[in-house]
Parts: sequence; C-alpha cells; structure tokens
Amino acid sequence: MAESTCPLSGQDVVERYFMEHRAKLLDIAAFLDRIDRAGPPPGHEDVRVRALRRAIPLLVDGAGDRTRRVLELFSDHSRDPIPTASTQAALGVDSGTAY
Repeated sequence: MAESTCPLSGQDVVERYFMEHRAKLLDIAAFLDRIDRAGPPPGHEDVRVRALRRAIPLLVDGAGDRTRRVLELFSDHSRDPIPTASTQAALGVDSGTAY
C-alpha cells in the first residue's frame, strides 16, 4: 500500500468533511430534480447536464484518480482556436463530445 500523503487519518477526514460534502451531494440531487421537473429543451439535453450525469458514476467506480478524470470530462480538449466560444465551451465542457 502506498504511503499516505494526507496528514489526517481516514476517520479524521470523514469527521471533518462529511457534512460539508453531504450538503454538496444534496445540492446536486436537488439540481437534477429541478432539471427533471422542468424537462430538457425539446430535442436535447444541455451538454453541461449530460457531462454532469456522465461524471457522477466516476465518483463511485473504484478506479481512483477521480478528480483528474472528472476534470478531464469537463475540459474542452479541442486544440484548434475558435473564433468565438459557445456558452458550453466557455464553461469548460467540450460541446463536440458525444455524451
């Protein structure tokens, strides 16, 4: 097992940060409930919401390195400059990626 780089024990991390992250998870659940009640725009779901839904399974897949993988999911990987950014690209979601 690799040496820990965290100065706190696992139990200390849970004791210190659980309630904060529980609240964040409830915020995400409430956001998705609001989206479900409002319904997506006719014909498609917003690319940002698709990216969020795709990121959630990464949190519990056991593969580790979650922060990097979620950040990459929300990153625009295009290399060519564009004349103007769309709303999604400006918010860090590659609108050309199929979710």
